[in-house]
Amino acid sequence: MTVHKSTGTVRRKPMVLVPGCNRQLGEHPFHVVGKKYIDAVRLAGCLPLIVPDSSTEEFDDLLALADGLLLTGSPSNVHPSHFDESVHNPALPLDPARDVWTLPLIRKAIDLGLPIFAICRGFQEINVSLGGSLHQAVQEQPGLADHRAPKGQTPAITYADQHPVQILPGGHLAALLGKDRIQVNSSHGQGVKQLAPGLRIEAIAPDGLVEAFSLEAQTGFAICVQWHPEWQAELNPISTTLFQAFGAACRSYQDQRKAGL
Repeated sequence: MTVHKSTGTVRRKPMVLVPGCNRQLGEHPFHVVGKKYIDAVRLAGCLPLIVPDSSTEEFDDLLALADGLLLTGSPSNVHPSHFDESVHNPALPLDPARDVWTLPLIRKAIDLGLPIFAICRGFQEINVSLGGSLHQAVQEQPGLADHRAPKGQTPAITYADQHPVQILPGGHLAALLGKDRIQVNSSHGQGVKQLAPGLRIEAIAPDGLVEAFSLEAQTGFAICVQWHPEWQAELNPISTTLFQAFGAACRSYQDQRKAGL
């Protein structure tokens, strides 16, 4: 908590929900979240709350605590049954338990106007939760590049910049960053096939694949990116700007709730 010098009031840091993935470690199931996401929430000036598998009965209680929602990337993919397709490659990891509760949670968070920052798998979850679909293997689509990271490399190579993205004018990213092109890393095999209604494209890759979108109806922070800005975010001015803007939106949401707006 912090104490405001002018008023003497105590203020807690905004709380950001971070849904966990499901992972089997040895003989035991675990809920896990990459440390880089937790570090990025703290860079935003917020307090991370890792949330395990939840149910719709718990959503109201969770969202009553929340001033923001960070949807992380993951080795797993969204199960294609959520966009009416069968599994294309059974060798790729899935996390159906995460899908079951994050997809309806997203819709509830959007209805509340909660600030949302969605990354990689989270970006795909937003699109699917609102009725969009995904390419299950981007590299197999005519005209699209291979957006997967090189295999067997160190994180420094995996998360190194791979290609530029064009930021479309008039959007939230353009306003935040003041740029029309940035370099990003790339570590995904799936990508947007059909964009869901109500989403606005914010950035595209050189091959035309959607790299970022926002929620048209939400006036606060609701940015979803396919790349990984959380990787060493404190060393990347673009990433730092994004997370600090997310943090500012979470503080604004917190203030509005306190004021009963």
